[in-house]
Formats: sequence, structure tokens, C-alpha cells
Amino acid sequence: MTAVHIAQGVVSVRDIPKIRKRPRGHALLRLVAGGICNTDLELQRGYYGFLGIPGHEFVAEVVAADSSEWIGRRVVGEINLACGRCDWCKRGLGRHCPKRTVLGIVKHPGAFQEFFTLPEKNLFRVPDSVATDHAVFTEPIAAACEILDQIRIAKGKRVAVLGDGKLGLLIAQVLALHGAEVHQFGRHANKLAVARKLGVTAKVGAPKSGTQFEIVVEATGSSAGLAAAIGMTQARGTIVLKSTVHDPAPIDLAAVIVQEVTLVGSRCGRFAPALKLLKSRRLNLDPMIDSRFPLAEAPRAFERANAPGVLKVLLDV
Repeated sequence: MTAVHIAQGVVSVRDIPKIRKRPRGHALLRLVAGGICNTDLELQRGYYGFLGIPGHEFVAEVVAADSSEWIGRRVVGEINLACGRCDWCKRGLGRHCPKRTVLGIVKHPGAFQEFFTLPEKNLFRVPDSVATDHAVFTEPIAAACEILDQIRIAKGKRVAVLGDGKLGLLIAQVLALHGAEVHQFGRHANKLAVARKLGVTAKVGAPKSGTQFEIVVEATGSSAGLAAAIGMTQARGTIVLKSTVHDPAPIDLAAVIVQEVTLVGSRCGRFAPALKLLKSRRLNLDPMIDSRFPLAEAPRAFERANAPGVLKVLLDV
């Protein structure tokens, strides 16, 4: 079967043996569509010292499973494979299980192959009314929704979102639909127009000097984003960190301490709120899809995804 492979910064396509046996409790999945995200691009640049098959944003069809109810279903899946026994797992926080592996990122082959496996407990059925192209966004939408699980954002609260990449645009939309007054800052007018459609106040460039916010979400995807976020956060404000970058990030600890700023790391989120939003059809997703490539043309797809100004690139089987 065909599989995408990353090694030393090079993306290639390989023929590998088809999966013959699946672990107990795991489903065998056939990839229908996958999405290349910024984390995949960082893995290509050396994040986590990655070597192997990437891919964690996907829609798949269940080919085989212990539970027959899953077979033939169109699904998405939680990417963290937790032990299910530790204190974190018992608290429902398997995303922080110290023994976890992570689909396409840490010690578990990713979704960018014709067939792959994932625990049945990680699967979520895609509602029939949700298009496959939209369902591919489930994982990053869940990451955007995670912010609302971590901090309280009252309706009408002014929130700044830094960055107009794929995740930044989803965050701005999710927070706007929640009822926040969202101000987004980025570099591309055409990208910012995606969130503006949902009532987001979007601006190319930095905020006006002296403008400060109680809550700032840093989603620039750059090592300089944190410094910019600190500069526009008011005393006792909160910065939510969403960028996962390979390069070290400069940080002015004095400003954080003197202003008593709270830094909140934010990663994966629950799939249920994301699927609920997708089913509502209120998110503006179609303009975020830049292009699509067959799985066999993954090197070209990654090249396109790495190009400046490009949003979501999809892989199809």
C-alpha cells in the first residue's frame, strides 16, 4: 500500500506492506481524505526529531473492528492513544497520559497511508450532513474549542487572535461564534476575510500602539509570536499559546512577571464540540481549502502547503 514518509526533511511516497493484523480494540481504517497542518510542516523541519509516517487530520472509513457497528462508518479520530489506566486517564485527560503515543507525531504511524489503525475508543462518527472536506477540519476545530474549556471567555469579551494561518482562522471563528468580540491580526487580507465573514474585526499588521487586551491567543506559528503577544496583553491578562514551532521562542520574562501575565499552553481538544459546530454549518471552511492532491503526490502537496500564504492542502485517496 502507499504511504507518505518523512525523513531528514524530505517527504517521499513509499510502497509498504499492507496491514494484515490489527491490535485488539483497534479499528482498521481506510483513509478517505487527510489535511496537512502546520504541525506536519514542523515535523518536516525537524520537530520532535520525527521520522516516519505523518498525518493526524483525517476522515476514514472503518474496514474492520471488534465492534461491528463501526464497520463501513465514516469517522474521525482523537489522535492521542492513552493507556487508560493512569490518573490522567481516569480523570478523562488521556491527552496528558505520560505513556501516550500520538497519531502521526509520537511513536504511532500517522494517517497519511492507505490503511492505518486507531483504537475504537478514539473514533467519532461523522454526521451524514457533514461533508468530508469539512470533517477533515475536526481535529484543529477541537483544538480551537479547547480554549473555551481552559479559560472563561464571557460573551462580548474583547479577545485578540494573532496569526491568520489555518488554526488562527479557526480559533477566531470559534470564539466569534461563542460570542466574543474578536480582533484578529495577520499578514494576508484574503485570509483575514475568511474570519471577517463571521463578524471578526480583522486587520493586516500589528494593533495600534498601546492597544491592549485581557485575552490574547497566540497562533502565529512563529517563534516571534509570543513576544508580540506579551506586548499587547494588559496587566493580569492571559495569553493562550497555540503555536507549535521547532525554533526556540524568545521571551521577556520581566514583562510577564511585572504585568503578572498568565501563560496558558493549549493543544488538543474534545471532538464532540467540534463535530457539533461542523453540523451547525456556521463555520466558513470552503475558502480555507487551497488545493488537493492524490496521496501518491504527497511531496507536491507538502511543497504547496509550505508555500507562503497557503491554507489547507488536502490529500485524497
